[in-house]
Amino acid sequence: MTITELINDIGKIIVFLMVLMSIFLVTVKSTKKLSNYLFAAFLLVTAFDLSGMFISIQNSTLKSLKITSVLLQMPLYYLYVQSVCYFNFKLETKHLLHTLLFLGVFILFIATSISDKSYSMYQIITKMQYYSYIIAVFFTLNHFKKLYQENYSANHYNTYKWLLQITILFLIGSCFVLLRDFIPSKQNKLLLTSLNLLTSIFALFVICWFVLKALNKPSLFLGIDKNLTPLRPAKKLNIESEQAIQRLSEYMTAERPYLDPELSLQKLALGISLPEKQLSLLINQQIGKHFFDYINEFRINDAKVLLKEQPNLTVLEILYEIGFNSKSSFYTAFKKQTYQTPTAYRKS
Repeated sequence: MTITELINDIGKIIVFLMVLMSIFLVTVKSTKKLSNYLFAAFLLVTAFDLSGMFISIQNSTLKSLKITSVLLQMPLYYLYVQSVCYFNFKLETKHLLHTLLFLGVFILFIATSISDKSYSMYQIITKMQYYSYIIAVFFTLNHFKKLYQENYSANHYNTYKWLLQITILFLIGSCFVLLRDFIPSKQNKLLLTSLNLLTSIFALFVICWFVLKALNKPSLFLGIDKNLTPLRPAKKLNIESEQAIQRLSEYMTAERPYLDPELSLQKLALGISLPEKQLSLLINQQIGKHFFDYINEFRINDAKVLLKEQPNLTVLEILYEIGFNSKSSFYTAFKKQTYQTPTAYRKS
């Protein structure tokens, strides 16, 4: 089997997996249907593009559609990231603006029969669009991270980490494509073919890892409220703020609301009868901690007591008892505060 034939076979496997997983995402029962639909659309558009690895299209209109479909991939991925990060994200008419570049280039290709000049323009536009959306995704993730740390005690870090990792993998994949553009096809045919093989294998790995992660981690789709805004700098602490902080501390000690794994800033504000914005400023800026870390500090303090005084309880039993809902988030928070794992702390 030649390298070219191997690339074709890998392409067929990738396209088959994408189509199969798209069907699954559309038909599976889920509370996050929009995320599944956007991801399925992303997979199908990408599969259509990758089908060129083993299918030669002769019809000019279909060929133009296949080439320009690349301009739909990053918009779909960007919208998918938005839908995963924010539980109340909805598709609106304004989101159709993301298709304008695709439509414009498609019409250009139809009018020029994919001339060399229009294709060169398309290549420049594709690269500019790709990196523009990558920047937009990084901005979205940074905003998402800031909001969940200020407003939620549940572990949204896994969602952030996963989307960040897959975006970085996309960047690595784009480097393969850029490198391929700098290799003269006539002089380095073997090197170009080998790079195409490496790119194909990398694409197969990424799509399998991406989808399996999504299917095995339903907690990644919890999302946060997209209408929240990051805090602005607050004024210096006054007597009223000191009293509110004292009241908050007493409430946390007496009522232990942190035992609720889904405790949010809104829930805590209702419990202590403080405006949500005021409570957020107290914790994030005047106490000097993110809401996420502030709540976890109480949980870890309880965990330390249980680890010491209740040797009959397993680590798993303890983490659920104190308000965590996953082992990974508990271990991360515990090590951040004590610089030890729970097991090592218990032994010491």
